[in-house]
Amino acid sequence: MSGVWIAIIAHLLIGGSLVWDKVLLGRPKLQSVVNYVFWLGAMSVFGVLLAVLGFHWPGKRVMLLGFGAGLVHLAANFFYYTALKRGEASETLALMGGLSPTATALIGLALLKKPLGGSDVPGFMLMVVGGFVMCFAQRLDWRRILPPAIAAAATFGLTNVLQKVVFDESDFVAGYILFTLGTFAGALLLLVRPSWREQIFHGSEEAPPRSRLWYFVNRFISGVGSFLVFLAISRANPALVDAISGLRYAVIFAGTLALTKWRPVWLREEFTGRALIAKCVATSLVIAGLVLVG
Repeated sequence: MSGVWIAIIAHLLIGGSLVWDKVLLGRPKLQSVVNYVFWLGAMSVFGVLLAVLGFHWPGKRVMLLGFGAGLVHLAANFFYYTALKRGEASETLALMGGLSPTATALIGLALLKKPLGGSDVPGFMLMVVGGFVMCFAQRLDWRRILPPAIAAAATFGLTNVLQKVVFDESDFVAGYILFTLGTFAGALLLLVRPSWREQIFHGSEEAPPRSRLWYFVNRFISGVGSFLVFLAISRANPALVDAISGLRYAVIFAGTLALTKWRPVWLREEFTGRALIAKCVATSLVIAGLVLVG
């Protein structure tokens, strides 16, 4: 299966997961971003199970790059979920749909031979524009949302490019295991700060069992999606894979619309007039970009 198709499946899974993340982050006992990100990083250690497929230690440089990419990835998720908590799911995450692939492409200019994937540039551009159109569908609290969104885009872009370099210079199993070890180490570093340690363990204990269950189920789905994203990066250009993330925002658009209509007590967003038209246009641009790429 090509990297493009793997990326499509990955972003569909992550899009559905993010809708539920927004629902869970609205619940009092699960509102701590540190708590949320810690368990995401801690569960990543299961990636070492890929070693059964055959693991060979690469050179020191590649090891440091892979491990460092994992650390940066955890920081990226911290900024990502901070932005998600502060704003509406569809607009906040759509802003990332424009910023993140742009950051990946710019960082890739310095580190990759083909930062934009050659003939896929038109499709890449359409998907990035779709992400920006989605985020401008209605007014955003830029002071609150833009700083963590920019930080998340920059760190996700750096993660994607570093992982591509690692995959090109080693193999997927070694690169992914080093990456997950870095993410796990980053999660352990969150325990150093006493206030964060209290949020992680006390918040987890106080959360209702049903909320904890759905959190870990959702983390599994998101983990599968994340694994497929990096598998796609190993086979395709990282900027292109990141641009396909526009598909996840189309899923978020559909998911939040459905919840607003049928389960407003879980999640409510604005879907009227200008906002609805802009979101439909943005989704169409993303789909058009996918058609060109595919």
